[in-house]
Amino acid sequence: MDRAGARPDRDKLPVGRPQVNKVIAVSSWWHGLTGPEKFRLYTQLTLQGAIAAVAVIAAVTAVSTPWAAVTIAVSGIAAVMAIQAQHDLATWSPRAFQRWMFPVATGVLIVSWTLCAIVANRIPTETDVDAARATGTYAALLASLSVVSFTRRKWWILIVISIATGLVFGSTPASGLQLTAVIFFVGGFMVITTLATLWGLRIVDELERTRTVEARLRVAEERLRFSRDLHDVVGRSFSAIAVKSELAATLVRASAADRAATEMDEVKALAVESMDQMRELVRGYRGIDLEGEVAGARSLLKAAGCDLAVEGDASKVPGPFHEVAAWAVREGTTNIVKHSAATAATLTLGSGGMSLRNNGAPDASLATDERSGLKGLAERLSAAGARLDTAVTGDGFILEILWENHDSSPTGR
Repeated sequence: MDRAGARPDRDKLPVGRPQVNKVIAVSSWWHGLTGPEKFRLYTQLTLQGAIAAVAVIAAVTAVSTPWAAVTIAVSGIAAVMAIQAQHDLATWSPRAFQRWMFPVATGVLIVSWTLCAIVANRIPTETDVDAARATGTYAALLASLSVVSFTRRKWWILIVISIATGLVFGSTPASGLQLTAVIFFVGGFMVITTLATLWGLRIVDELERTRTVEARLRVAEERLRFSRDLHDVVGRSFSAIAVKSELAATLVRASAADRAATEMDEVKALAVESMDQMRELVRGYRGIDLEGEVAGARSLLKAAGCDLAVEGDASKVPGPFHEVAAWAVREGTTNIVKHSAATAATLTLGSGGMSLRNNGAPDASLATDERSGLKGLAERLSAAGARLDTAVTGDGFILEILWENHDSSPTGR
């Protein structure tokens, strides 16, 4: 294709980019949410979407009676407002609006039901009476779902609404009794469903808080363990040093220089031993083990909702690279938890290198940001004679490390 023919296609490209960017932004926002946040949003949208869908269907079927269609639409909006007034179910309403939205929505539903009751008993036109009965029943069910569920004496209120609806909109005593039963059982099912939804949301929030508290307790427990070990290892030596120093000073004052010199030599030996013990303790605290990091990575990712599959074995990694491989596993796992919503990851260990792949990273550029820690990992690997490469494939992210002077394949094949 010549340049003249290529230019129009090139000019068309920017037109579609805003839509593509919006899709990417929405996808990145969704994958950036935690599991509990996704569950909460899904629950909120499902509940309110069901109300809106029923309102649209009911309004369309009542389109031959304009006032009924308008009443149904207004009742549906009022029910959504009542749901939005609940903090656990609100998706967009600020707290300032939530204070007045519930009483206003309740008033609108009462007015809609009352209007339908007046039309059903005062207007002789059969079409309007049928529309009023259907609309009034719809308003009663909406009130059961969006208002009654959040009141203190919900079951008594539901009984009153059911009896009143049956008396007002029932054409005969039998149909009124039947309508009362329908309103009570259907409304009761809606109340139970709403209460179960709120219970589920609270359980999810409690689990998330429990996970956070557990992580903090583990950190505090590790700090206590380290401080206890430091006290046990160093405290005894320092006590001995203090006693022998005091004895040496006493011997010097008693003109026993030879014995004082012997004691000071022992003080020196104790000080050196204490420093060695403290170094060993710190080294053990900071130490990192590849097999332990793999086990920890599997546990951490499982807690984050991601399944880790391990291919190969830690024994295949050359000895000089065991420590940096462990650091790579730790940093890569941290990156997955912080910068993705991965559900599956694969760790490959081999004599030629290693790799860590995961899905759920639509905005994988965040994972390669300097703040992600990969820059520090690359420097650590370079010092050990290894090379770090990263790649983005669709919504996945690949972290690959090659040991220099070894087979270039991560699996060692």
